[in-house]
Amino acid sequence: MYLPTQFEATQELAIELMREHPLASLISVDNAGLPFVTHLPLHLEQRGAQLLLSGHCAKANPHWRYLQANPRSVVTFMGPQAYLSPTVYPDLVRVPSWNYLAVHCVVGATLIETASDKEALLHQLIAEHESAHAAQWQAQSDEFKRNMLAAIVGFELKVESLQCKIKLNQHRPESHQKMFAAYANGSAEEKALAQWMRRLKLVLD
Repeated sequence: MYLPTQFEATQELAIELMREHPLASLISVDNAGLPFVTHLPLHLEQRGAQLLLSGHCAKANPHWRYLQANPRSVVTFMGPQAYLSPTVYPDLVRVPSWNYLAVHCVVGATLIETASDKEALLHQLIAEHESAHAAQWQAQSDEFKRNMLAAIVGFELKVESLQCKIKLNQHRPESHQKMFAAYANGSAEEKALAQWMRRLKLVLD
């Protein structure tokens, strides 16, 4: 992605963003040579210096076949985003913009196809999003679980490289106090951007 140096963020911030906003866009190339996109939650795991993303799609979704044919894909995560009014500046010779947070990863995919490995993947996702659901899943009949697991294909995505873009007008410090005040009193997305401004110390407490 286009990434001016003033908006480039560290891997540590990228990890925070991916964990807070796990719904990702998995992008592969289909048989016609066009991008094929699936939106799905991904579980992030660190094994030493290596980042791994794991998830699953319906077996009826052809995406897993595209991963099988060409394991290299792109995964994107989008964090909070909101309009930026030019009224945050002390002068009027300005234009509107948009602030947002995003992570792009180049990944290499390995399919997870055995029932036991897919169930282990489901346990990871359940533990991350609703640990109480584990008891309900375990209480299901073996036939139900077998049918559910047969209907999905899992995958592990090894992150080969990533870019993290945090666009919060970092290069325009004259806007920060007024921008923060507007976001802190705005929508949920705007409030989230205000919190990120605090994290990056763009405003003082």
